[in-house]
Amino acid sequence: QVHLVESGGGLVQAGGSLRLSCAASGTIFGIGAMGWYRQAPGKERELVARSTRDGSTNYSDSVKGRFTISRDNAKNTVYLQMNSLKPEDTAVYYCNAIIRESPSTWLKDYWGQGTQVTVST
Repeated sequence: QVHLVESGGGLVQAGGSLRLSCAASGTIFGIGAMGWYRQAPGKERELVARSTRDGSTNYSDSVKGRFTISRDNAKNTVYLQMNSLKPEDTAVYYCNAIIRESPSTWLKDYWGQGTQVTVST
């Protein structure tokens, strides 16, 4: 069984910064892409940033230049550094990882429980 545990959310003023972390634990043979999604009230979940295992990244246009995704493969952890936060960044942020539990199993999609980020004016 695999778990993704997020931390680092909270309340911050506009222009401030937060750093989210997500650690994968459990029965893990290998991890592929890891990423962050967010869902604001009344909106669909959207991709924020994603990183392949070799470090290739992509970002949504709304966060380019402000957010940075990184990962520590030795720790099975992905981070999201969020700078110059705006009120429209307010959402629940979810960690996502593509994980293979053993050599004989398929890659599976895992999600964290979500962490609230609130940016005040």
